[in-house]
Amino acid sequence: ITDISSEHNSFPIKYELSQNYPNPFNPSTKIKYTIPYSVKNEALSVNLTVYDILGREIKTLVNEKQKAGSYEVIFNANSLSSGVYFARLKSGNFIKSISMLLIK
Repeated sequence: ITDISSEHNSFPIKYELSQNYPNPFNPSTKIKYTIPYSVKNEALSVNLTVYDILGREIKTLVNEKQKAGSYEVIFNANSLSSGVYFARLKSGNFIKSISMLLIK
């Protein structure tokens, strides 16, 4: 199950992908990210995907257009085994990854 919540109170000026919390985690963790305000105030295409240590896609958490704001996604890894996973945020020319440690 993936839960997405957003706050549109402020106008962020840059992309941001925060380290997941808690980390290490079992079985779920929160991933926070920020989509910046654009001059046209258009929704931007956002993709947040989790990969395993071998680069295989595990789960797409977000794949939609989103307006500027701060977002939070809960990643549930209940069916996965212990190990290192990567969350990658991609939007426009921005790409950033974080590593996450699942310990069961």
